[in-house]
Amino acid sequence: MDATLSRRDLLRMTAAGIAASVLPHSGIAQARADEPVVGCTLGFSTYGMKTLSTERAIEQIAEIGYDAIEMTVFAGWDADSAKINAQRRKSLRNQLQDSGLKLTSLMEHVAPTNDKLQANAIERLKQAAQLAHDLVPSAPPLVQTVLGGGSFEEAKHQLVDRLGEWVEVADQFNTVLAIKPHRGGVVSTPSEAVWLFEQLKQPKRLRMVYDYSHYAFRDLPLTETIDVALPWTVHIAVKDAVQQKDRVVFKLPGTSNTIDFASLIKRFYEGGYRGDMSCEVSGMVWGQSGYEPVVAAKTCYQNMSEAFKKAGVPRNSNGR
Repeated sequence: MDATLSRRDLLRMTAAGIAASVLPHSGIAQARADEPVVGCTLGFSTYGMKTLSTERAIEQIAEIGYDAIEMTVFAGWDADSAKINAQRRKSLRNQLQDSGLKLTSLMEHVAPTNDKLQANAIERLKQAAQLAHDLVPSAPPLVQTVLGGGSFEEAKHQLVDRLGEWVEVADQFNTVLAIKPHRGGVVSTPSEAVWLFEQLKQPKRLRMVYDYSHYAFRDLPLTETIDVALPWTVHIAVKDAVQQKDRVVFKLPGTSNTIDFASLIKRFYEGGYRGDMSCEVSGMVWGQSGYEPVVAAKTCYQNMSEAFKKAGVPRNSNGR
């Protein structure tokens, strides 16, 4: 057996070991024979549909052909978890069931970088976790967020303490919280996130969102970041990143050919990942004049569908 195959086998074994300790909707394939997971889902995030109601977004995402959806629940957005009443929760739950879309994630945006922000984060995470259970009681979606700005070296020990409080929320609500390393953020690489997980004794309900657009053009090769992130990844966001002079800007996935999404999909799949590949439209894109959310969603679908085919990875369409 050559070194490459041995490394892949090791990744599978590591991923499977961690999967045994996480909840059923983890991105890592479950070993139970009675619950086979054939492939990954291709999803779209309502972060790219701010101007549409959540109901309209669900309709459009399903009509285009996606398998899954991520719902943005930021304060002030249409699906703000603090504002959706019981009647609308029930209506959305029914609509999601009828649509055939799998709700894989709720996107929040909170930070634990000071006492006031931490108190807000705890409350918002509780609200999102409750919404997750109300929308899909049988398999609540994960709740994801970034962690704000700052220096990792200066803040890492405080982050351990604050994320420890997040874990208590996750345990209380039986919900997975996933943090996304973000370019320029206080946690900006998979290895920094893993350090936090290890300090917290690898809590089963605190995991990672992988988004290579935040590592591109930083001397962080795709394969190396996947190797580090794979055992901890429960959700994958996809979008393009382009170097423009001294800054990196984000584009729709597959429109710039700067990221090999077929290789990304294949490597995660071979490592045991069976979660969502969610198309995320950056605010750099949807904030532009003339942006059309449905057109963008169709472009993302076409490009990422082709990436799935090129990777030879099946899609888990849940009968769609």
